[in-house]
Amino acid sequence: MIAITVATGNPGKAAEFNRILETLPGELRALLPEGGMPQVEETAGSFEGNARLKAEALSRQVSGWVVADDSGLEVDALGGEPGVHSARYGEPEHPGLDDAGRRRLLLERMKGVPEPDRAARFVCVLALARDGAVVETFRGECRGAILAGERGSGGFGYDPVFLFPGAGRTFAEMEPAEKDRYSHRGKALWRLAAHLMAL
Repeated sequence: MIAITVATGNPGKAAEFNRILETLPGELRALLPEGGMPQVEETAGSFEGNARLKAEALSRQVSGWVVADDSGLEVDALGGEPGVHSARYGEPEHPGLDDAGRRRLLLERMKGVPEPDRAARFVCVLALARDGAVVETFRGECRGAILAGERGSGGFGYDPVFLFPGAGRTFAEMEPAEKDRYSHRGKALWRLAAHLMAL
């Protein structure tokens, strides 16, 4: 078994990684960092840059493989927003928004945008590191569209407003295993797993 420490303090994210890894080739398992995740300022202007910052920081304090992800939503009609600011969308003008508040803000800014122009994509970049250095990065994307309102009660973040055309449903209307097959994080993890299995 190959153990990978995930650069997060969130048990839910480690569980999501393991749920996806269980469906992939090889025996890989995601672990939470012992001693917690170091504080990292996500100052890069790209998903890859922020993933690298987090992976490098954690791999300096733990042994073995480390993986960090940075992910978010890019909406064409908004010039790629919210992008790397997906988890902090609306700040500093609208401080303290939760997931529901960020979705409301997104839908407000999308008012009047016609259906053909509502294209969007979820992006995930994983950075694989060891001994303080990033070895490789893996990118996954999932293309879809932003609805005019929310659908579904599952998932998190922007899932209820993101329609995946291949299934005709939002990520919030899917069971976790189905979402994993299509998701940006699932695609990036598949590429990471293939890389580790080839070593």
